[in-house]
Amino acid sequence: MRKRLQARRLDRIDHNPWVVFTKLASECDAVNLGQGFPDFPPPDFAVEAFQQAISGDFMLNQYTRAFGYPPLTKILASFFGKLLGQEIDPFENVLVTVGAYGALFTAFQALVDEGDEVIIIEPSFDCYEPMTLMAGGRPVFVSLKLTPTKDRELDSSSDWQLDPTELASKFTSRTKALILNTPNNPLGKVFSKAELELVASLCQQHDVVCISDEVYQWLVYDGCQHISIASLPGMWERTLTIGSAGKTFSVTGWKVGWVLGPNSLMKHLRTVHQNSIFHCPTQSQAAVAQSFQREQLHFGQPSSYFVQFPQAVQRKRDHMIRSLQSVGLRPVISQERRMPDLPGAVDEPYDSRFVKWMIKNKGLVAIPVSVFYSQSHQKHFDHYIRFCFVKDESTLQAMDKKLQEWKDELGA
Repeated sequence: MRKRLQARRLDRIDHNPWVVFTKLASECDAVNLGQGFPDFPPPDFAVEAFQQAISGDFMLNQYTRAFGYPPLTKILASFFGKLLGQEIDPFENVLVTVGAYGALFTAFQALVDEGDEVIIIEPSFDCYEPMTLMAGGRPVFVSLKLTPTKDRELDSSSDWQLDPTELASKFTSRTKALILNTPNNPLGKVFSKAELELVASLCQQHDVVCISDEVYQWLVYDGCQHISIASLPGMWERTLTIGSAGKTFSVTGWKVGWVLGPNSLMKHLRTVHQNSIFHCPTQSQAAVAQSFQREQLHFGQPSSYFVQFPQAVQRKRDHMIRSLQSVGLRPVISQERRMPDLPGAVDEPYDSRFVKWMIKNKGLVAIPVSVFYSQSHQKHFDHYIRFCFVKDESTLQAMDKKLQEWKDELGA
C-alpha cells in the first residue's frame, strides 16, 4: 500500500527489550534469570481456588460485571481499605484489569492528553515511556542518584535516592501526572516515608495525579516496610494505586490486575475500560478473590502467605548474592573495569552488549539496566545488569554451575 499504515502514535515505540532477550535466551538454551516470572508452582491454595473456579459454578464460564467480578472487588476494597486507611467502595473505587499492564495503559489513556507532561522516575519499568507517548503525552525524566556508603560490604538499593531540588524542577504548569514505582523495578528500592512525603508535597502543590505502581509491595526484605503513597494525608484524592495478582500470588499467566482510587479519577478509567477490553476473564478473577479471602484470615500471622513468601524469596536473593560474589561480581554495583571489545553496534549500550555476550558465551540471561532508562540517560547507567532471583532452586543451582564454570575459566 502507498498510504502510511501505522498510526503515528506507534512511532519510536516498536522496540521491546523483553522480546529481544527472551528470543536470544531460547536460541542459546541459557539459564533465564532475565524475565521476572517465577518458575515454581503458585501456592496450593491459589491453585485449588483456580481449579474450583473451573470445575465449580458453570456461570463462571460467562461474563461477569465489566469492571470486576463482585466478590473480587469487594475483597480488594476490604483488604486494601484497611491498609490505606480508607473506606473503599468496591464498585466506585476498584477496577479490575488485564494485569497491572492493563491498569497502567487504562490510566494513561484516561488521564494523559496531548501535550501533557508525565514525570517518570528512572530507572523505570520500560512501558511507562511508550504508554505516555501513545497517549500523546511528553515524558519528563528524573533519575535516582547513587550515593553509596562506605561502611557496608554491599551497596543497597536504598542508596539510590531522589534529589529533591532536581525533582521539584521537573514540575511545570503542564505536568499532569507522576508515575511512582515502589518497590522499584529494576532496583528493588523501597521508597522511604520521607521520599514519599516529598513526592506527595510536590503533587499537591502542582495539582498533579500520582500513578503508583505497587505490584511488588509484598516483596520487601530485611525489615523494610512498604508504604502506599495513597495512605499519606491528602493523597488518596489524587492517587491511582495499581496492584497485580501475578506478582502477589506468583500467577503471572492469570493476568489479573487492579486499580484503586477516588471515583473522580476512576470514572474516567471505567470509560476507557468499557470501550476497549470491557471485561476480564471471570474464572481467574474468582480464583484471586478466593486467594485474598484466605489471606485476609491469616494476615499478619506466621501462616500468612504475605509473611512466608518474602522470607522464601529473601533466601533466594541471598543465594544469588553469594553466587555472584563467588565469581567477583558485586551485587547492585558490578565491577568497574569493563570488558574490552565486546561485539555490537557502537551506539548500543555496553550492558546490552555484555548481556548478549554473556547469553551466547556463558549461558546466563540477565536484563541490561539501561533498558529502564530514557535514551538520553542510558550512557550514564550502562554498567549494571539485573538478575531475577524469584526462581526455583533448580534454576539457581543451574546458575551456580554456569558461574562456577565461568570462575574456572577466569582462573585458568
